[in-house]
Amino acid sequence: MDTTLRDGEQTSSVSFSASEKLTIAKLLLEELKVDRIEIASARVSEGELQAVKDVTKWASDNGYLNAVEVLTFVDNGVSIKWMLEAGAKVQNLLAKGSLNHLTYQLKKTPNQHFKEIKEAINFAEKHGIETNIYLEDWSNGMRNSKDYVYEFLEFLKTQNVARIMLPDTLGILTPKESYDFIKEIKDTYPDLHFDFHAHNDYDLGVSNAIEGLKAGADGLHLTVNGMGERAGNAPMSSTVAVINDFMPNIKIGVNEKMLYTVSKLVENFSGVMIPANKPIIGANVFTQTAGIHADGDNKNNLYFSDLMPERFGRTRQYALGKSSGKANIQKNLQQLGLQLNDEDLKKVTQRIIELGDKKQVVTKEDLPYIISDVLDRTYIEKVKVESYVLTHSKGLRPSTTVSITIENETFQENAQGDGQFDAFMNAIRSVFKKKNLVLPDLIDYAVRIPPGSRSDALCETIITWKSSTKEFKTRGLDSDQTVSAIKATEKMLNIITN
Repeated sequence: MDTTLRDGEQTSSVSFSASEKLTIAKLLLEELKVDRIEIASARVSEGELQAVKDVTKWASDNGYLNAVEVLTFVDNGVSIKWMLEAGAKVQNLLAKGSLNHLTYQLKKTPNQHFKEIKEAINFAEKHGIETNIYLEDWSNGMRNSKDYVYEFLEFLKTQNVARIMLPDTLGILTPKESYDFIKEIKDTYPDLHFDFHAHNDYDLGVSNAIEGLKAGADGLHLTVNGMGERAGNAPMSSTVAVINDFMPNIKIGVNEKMLYTVSKLVENFSGVMIPANKPIIGANVFTQTAGIHADGDNKNNLYFSDLMPERFGRTRQYALGKSSGKANIQKNLQQLGLQLNDEDLKKVTQRIIELGDKKQVVTKEDLPYIISDVLDRTYIEKVKVESYVLTHSKGLRPSTTVSITIENETFQENAQGDGQFDAFMNAIRSVFKKKNLVLPDLIDYAVRIPPGSRSDALCETIITWKSSTKEFKTRGLDSDQTVSAIKATEKMLNIITN
């Protein structure tokens, strides 16, 4: 059962709109193919009521109504009346699974509690509503008041309850306890259906869920992206992958290929970002960074495991940065349909390492720009822009101070202009005038970044120049637009002095 829309919505600051709930519900049942979804708590708000109405209307029209569940309370039938108005047919009745909760929260005896639960179940059955029951704080109940838990289970085996749901409400269990407690209960009541509901407070949600299955649990409650109160619930993606890879005797119907798609949609709707290193669905988990790993992938897939990205509708990526080797770059070039000879590949690799050392993020889409920048150096470097200061102040003309070396002779010049680059060009023009050299005219200036890049992406500036004898282009590459233009200009200066 997926409880993203109920327990997952208890994540701090998360509230799905009615249309978002309907969209997620459709994806969970039709595309991800979970067996059941818990979508709301009864009596919460008018908005929640409308959201449940929308989901149950769609579910009824498409044959999923009995797979849609609502959390209810022992409240003299108020929750059932709410469900009837909402059109829901399955209640998950919240009861007390520990003597501590019963005594100090409800201030009732076990017999009083059981009597009210029986009335709630009978009232639901009278109105055509199926009942599952939560034993809230069951994990503490097993630790501290086991006799009460078994007294409760003895009562429940006499009731018309489809599923008894065992929540580790505070996420306190160890994997061994999860196994031992559930096995003990299943051995005692082999004919009853038990679901296990794990929380993740100690980061043991997946481990506890798996141990619960090994012990004989009949069902699991999971959430997309592990959403839920405090540290969240056992995450759908990791739990499903572990079951499929390490528990061959258990067959589930969840469609792995949709895990990432649904996770990203829930991320967008909830505003809760998926950590980059979260298994299965994180941005980085199918990205090789070290060049040795990419090299191993080329040599009999030495760094592959059963967690192939294609299983989850994803592709393997090879990061570009200071740890990149030639193999990483070759993998990215293959994806772009590009090839380089060994010498050019070595130059491009060195340039990417330099960019990585500056903490600049390099993407696959940057590669064509880097290649054109690196391979566009067919001249002997006679001119070098050593340093510069660019200023831009409100109410004052932009100015630039430049230090430039021409054939081992260094010049320093200051100039103003209509913009920072114009000031830079005026300073260079003054230096070249001293050398009796004339600069070509700038006739076109184009700036571009790779499609889909961010504001910190590498920026390519392409400048077209025209002298008395020819027209030519130079390119500059940097994360700063003005600096990329200066680099393009430096290339032009070398071309005209060669």
